[in-house]
Amino acid sequence: MSSKQGGKAKPLKQPKVDKKEYDEVDLANIQKKKEEEKAIRELRAKAQQKGTFGGAGLKKSGKK
Repeated sequence: MSSKQGGKAKPLKQPKVDKKEYDEVDLANIQKKKEEEKAIRELRAKAQQKGTFGGAGLKKSGKK
């Protein structure tokens, strides 16, 4: 007889994280970072709509 029980083991509970209190400088930095990420996402979406750069790709010469 083994002492192990079958089935999935329950995960250990993580201690609750206290909410951090931010000062004005921290809040300003967080807001600035969010705005930069939003701008980057918009630029990526705009770039995907246009397609590839260069358009035609590799050009082949007519010579053989």
